[in-house]
Amino acid sequence: MKKLTALLTTTVLATAIQAQADTLALVVSTLNNPFFVSMKEGADEAAKALGHELIVLDSQNDPGKELANVEDLTIRKVSAILINPTDSDAVANAVQLANKAKIPVLTLDRGANGGEVVSHIASDNVAGGKLAGDFIANKLGANAKVIQLEGIAGTSAARDRGEGFAQAVSAHGFSVLASQPADFDRSKGLNVMENLITAHSDVQAVFAQNDEMALGAIRALEAAGKQPLVVGFDGTDDGVQAVKRGKLAATIAQKPAEIGATGVQTADKVLKGESVAAYIPVELMVVSE
Repeated sequence: MKKLTALLTTTVLATAIQAQADTLALVVSTLNNPFFVSMKEGADEAAKALGHELIVLDSQNDPGKELANVEDLTIRKVSAILINPTDSDAVANAVQLANKAKIPVLTLDRGANGGEVVSHIASDNVAGGKLAGDFIANKLGANAKVIQLEGIAGTSAARDRGEGFAQAVSAHGFSVLASQPADFDRSKGLNVMENLITAHSDVQAVFAQNDEMALGAIRALEAAGKQPLVVGFDGTDDGVQAVKRGKLAATIAQKPAEIGATGVQTADKVLKGESVAAYIPVELMVVSE
């Protein structure tokens, strides 16, 4: 009987260890954004398909909370951590914390400017910013007067999308009337555009570095009786619907669910000892009428 009890205890412990070994974690910058909700859903589906448990933690766009989330996960001894950073510089501390705990780290959508990351899964944001500018040029020609709404300063997505758009500005001779942050947020996109449209009523096009800011900007423009061309980025459900309704001229569509799923699939390969690419791109497309 004692042998049977010992065997059962050993089996239970082995099962617990195996369950722990199959636990992945996804630390998201914010779940108050449809794009990242889709990313989470893609990761959830992939984890279930591969037999992994997935813990999802929301950093609420706070680097301090992000660090605390990762610290909690190192205590739980998860097998791998997927991070969608709040800030590419600030996240380095969280990545280094996971490195010390010997937990592999993968970044999604936004990169990390420090620490050791096994793989970065994201769209080519530079190419996407250039696509947005090229679309504007195709519609309005060269020398268009444009405004840019920037994302959260310090994030790789904002930096890279801005870099790509700057390439288009140079190539097509755009006149940039203003370029200001609205932090990837719809209400801030509304407020910033309200202020900018007063000073720049002659704007012909607006490039918003995500759909949330674009949708906020559209509300401000409609209230002011203005109808410049507005281009967003991400291809969220709300953004695509706005394109279909003729409110948004175009959105540079990412595939957030695919980014999340690819992240989990890549983590699975890492845990199996397989080699993975340092950067795994997810394709973009222009969604327009």
